[in-house]
Amino acid sequence: MTDDLFDKLPSASDGSYDASSIEVLEGLEPVRRRPGMYIGGTDDRALHHLAAEVLDNAMDEAVAGHASRIEVRLDEGNRLTISDNGRGIPVDEHPKFPGKSTLEVILGTLHSGGKFSGKAYATSGGLHGVGISVVNALSKHTRVEVARDRQLWVQEFSRGQTLGRLESAGAAPNRRGTTVAFTPDPEIFGDRQFSAKRLFRLARSKAYLFAGVEIRWRCADSLASEDVPAEAVFRFPGGLADHLAEQIGGRECVTAEPFAGRQDFPRNDSGEHQGRVEWAIAWPLYSDGATSWYCNTVPTPDGGTHEQGLRAVLTKGLRAFADIVGQRKAKDITADDVMNGAEVMLSVFIRDPSFQSQTKDRLTSPDAARLVESAVRDHFDHFLADNPERGKALLGQVMERMDERLRRKAEREIKRKTATSAKKLRLPGKLTDCSGEGGGETELFIVEGDSAGGSAKQARDRKTQAILPIRGKILNVASASRDKIYANNEIADLIQALGCGTRKDCDPDALRYDRIVIMTDADVDGAHIATLLMTFFFQEMSELVRRGHLFLAQPPLYRLTNGKESRYARDDLHRAELEATVFKGKKVEVGRFKGLGEMNPQQLRETTMAPESRSLIRITLPPEFEQRAAVKELVDQLMGRNPEHRFNFIQNRAGEVDRELIDA
Repeated sequence: MTDDLFDKLPSASDGSYDASSIEVLEGLEPVRRRPGMYIGGTDDRALHHLAAEVLDNAMDEAVAGHASRIEVRLDEGNRLTISDNGRGIPVDEHPKFPGKSTLEVILGTLHSGGKFSGKAYATSGGLHGVGISVVNALSKHTRVEVARDRQLWVQEFSRGQTLGRLESAGAAPNRRGTTVAFTPDPEIFGDRQFSAKRLFRLARSKAYLFAGVEIRWRCADSLASEDVPAEAVFRFPGGLADHLAEQIGGRECVTAEPFAGRQDFPRNDSGEHQGRVEWAIAWPLYSDGATSWYCNTVPTPDGGTHEQGLRAVLTKGLRAFADIVGQRKAKDITADDVMNGAEVMLSVFIRDPSFQSQTKDRLTSPDAARLVESAVRDHFDHFLADNPERGKALLGQVMERMDERLRRKAEREIKRKTATSAKKLRLPGKLTDCSGEGGGETELFIVEGDSAGGSAKQARDRKTQAILPIRGKILNVASASRDKIYANNEIADLIQALGCGTRKDCDPDALRYDRIVIMTDADVDGAHIATLLMTFFFQEMSELVRRGHLFLAQPPLYRLTNGKESRYARDDLHRAELEATVFKGKKVEVGRFKGLGEMNPQQLRETTMAPESRSLIRITLPPEFEQRAAVKELVDQLMGRNPEHRFNFIQNRAGEVDRELIDA
């Protein structure tokens, strides 16, 4: 049986796999066979990567100090032209390729270029010598013009193949530099077209990255739009600081001034310049933030070692500043706490950078982290220390993010312990839960004190109503740090009982009850406790309020009796109304409840808890809730640390309250 099996296998003599089976791809054929290896695919991103490769070459000339102007022009027919006024690609015969110009070698040979030795360019975006040759290989038609030594030279290509020898096009006394015009090959990219908007933004971003260059944009009138003019000129003397200012716009930031600057790296042991770094960072309020990383003007969207250096600077700098101002908790700050929500732009120029791939999405040069950290550290220390109030404002914002992160970590640990230790849900010991078997909507009553809790437990419907007593006035969350909030026992019990998480993790669908009812005494202290609870729900579980889950109970303050007739009054106004109507002209015995604990269970059930006879107030947010900053400002005025804000608010609104009382 084994012999039969081997008889069926092909042998070397069958000719199915021998020397003739091995292909050797020459020239630019590997690029056309496997474009994904060189530009990451054949999608829109890959198509625009061709434009970036040519533009990067022009930018390298500018950064090296040989070009001051770059022109980018998009024409109909998917034709893109990029030119610079630099030195121009060499056109003399290449010593290793007799009979071929250097221009033809660069355009038609992989791994050829002037950026390997470092003699022609101290820093450059192109490193592997494949950029312009890949563009040539994947283009239906390429035309290169070189103005060099007062002469103009021209050569054309199609799909990587030359269409003729390099030719002189005459004298060019007033022109210098290189012009590359190409049309991507439909055989590779199908019907994909260059996006004028995307190229416009690419050209503008390059101008931000090097203050010494002017980039001129042009496109056909048919390709222009409201977002993309037919012509534009980009020149930004402020570099990344100008770019950041445009990104921030009118948004309010934690610090009035951004942290921005630039610094040369020190020379290496051989006396060579190692490059430089430029940065611009702001911390907008109520922002998810954004990051932009560049190396030698090439975007590195996945960051890399230069990013690591900056993250180390910001983290160590804030910790050191916290030590100076006596904030010991800041030792727990991490880089994510500093970076989250920030608008960050970082650009480095270094010699011989290493990237993760040909598309250069991530910088991997080990020295970049050290160079960035050493160059930026002193600047950031001065940024914080020169204006202590600015430093404290930033430190406070970062510590809020730190507290939020630590809280989430603690909640995750609790969830893990709950899941692994027991199937039964862990609930606070003070909570008297409902059975949930009544078929009606479930309710959690938050009551003040054990006495009121005892009455409420007897008055409740055991199937649908749960009771959670709290001890006195809970913590004012509007003026407390996050760690203090979540260390508070009353608040911890409340969060655990509701089971829906807080802040960004608040999930109303996970709420264990249909209604949350705040039930406090009908006096000033009770109103204060209710206000503190409402502040807690707005700040920590605002989505529950927004969806209408929060209510205020209305227990009576008085009991009015005449003979066998009794009525309950919520407050003094309601009492006066009953005395003037129901009990008009009658002798009334008035009893005042000092608290819910003084009401017997029957009275509490009848007046405050039974759905058929009670009255609840639903707590809602104003329509401007979508503008959370405005609502938060109002809460801070009324509940924050500064009593002057409350005094001014009450003083300014006193007249409105008087008018409402008169109208009532």
